[in-house]
Amino acid sequence: MTAANHQISAFLSERITDGDFPSAVYLVAQENEVVFADALGHAVMEPYRVAANLNTVYDLASLTKPLITGLLCSRRIELGELTPDSSVGHYLPEFDRTDKQMITVRELLTHSSGLPAWRPLYILAEGEAERVMGVIANLDLEYKPGSRVIYSDLGFIALGKLLERITGHSISDLASHEIFAKLELQQTCFNPEVEWQTRIAASEVGNGYERETSEETGAGEYKSWRQRVIWGEVHDGNAYFLGGAAGHAGLFSTAQETLKLAQQFLANRSLLLMPETCQMFHRDMTRDLDEARSIGWQLAETKGSTAGLDLPPDSFGHTGFTGTSCWIDYRHERVFILLTNRTHARPLPFANINAVRRQFHSLAVQALVRS
Repeated sequence: MTAANHQISAFLSERITDGDFPSAVYLVAQENEVVFADALGHAVMEPYRVAANLNTVYDLASLTKPLITGLLCSRRIELGELTPDSSVGHYLPEFDRTDKQMITVRELLTHSSGLPAWRPLYILAEGEAERVMGVIANLDLEYKPGSRVIYSDLGFIALGKLLERITGHSISDLASHEIFAKLELQQTCFNPEVEWQTRIAASEVGNGYERETSEETGAGEYKSWRQRVIWGEVHDGNAYFLGGAAGHAGLFSTAQETLKLAQQFLANRSLLLMPETCQMFHRDMTRDLDEARSIGWQLAETKGSTAGLDLPPDSFGHTGFTGTSCWIDYRHERVFILLTNRTHARPLPFANINAVRRQFHSLAVQALVRS
């Protein structure tokens, strides 16, 4: 291990010792080469201990949004099958109504649609997954589309359904055929097989945080909360309700294969998109709004972003609730991946690890400059 590698690992080990998360796997790549990588701590603490390693599979949570849904939408845009500035109602009839017909595909992709951030769809749809799009379309908008950026799971659930409608295939099948197979990914999937479990980082016991959040919305009572250790199945309740695969969450992968997915957004590395398509990801499409957003990604110029101050402003990235993150420095072809399972073996509240992410990026950039 190099001195730089040791410095990054030592920092993350401190955070493990202080209880922010039980495990961390990180990877830093530059120009198609992995420069730094390490695995620390325990991927599973209960019901028994399993040490993390570089092949540990993590629930990537909301990294699903850019890595799968954003990528699949970009492929459809490239092929002319999806028009960013078309009304969502053109593809999803549920949105063809007075208050929703002005929402565009681009606004869903940049979190500027006006849809609420989150709702417990498993309650609102009364346990019937086929009712989800109707439920989302019936929700009141929280602001005029295009006037603000409010991060929305619901918008990406709608995008997942849109992809399914225009292709006739589930988002899981689309990802398998158009992404996983073409990139020869062996440890990336939705709904991992049972035999994968011991290779997967565990999450919390039950959905305590989500249960509290659900109660705050006043959506009603729910009797099907999971009480077991969530391990080898998606943590997110709406994704679980939708069969484990949705436009906003459900993806599982390792750090190494997350890198392969991230490289699809770099013009010189992508095997799935044309170079001109990749230009979309580092361009601010929400200029003068709350955040700087591109297709599926947040830009580092966003005030308070988890990129920190050492990545160029047009770098783009995303985080996942379970404790994951991926940031891409487009200019230098650098990818920074940090996977943790902060929801495991820890009482509420979970640690806010945004400062950890920023420091990780700073240490990594400093190390790259010295190397």
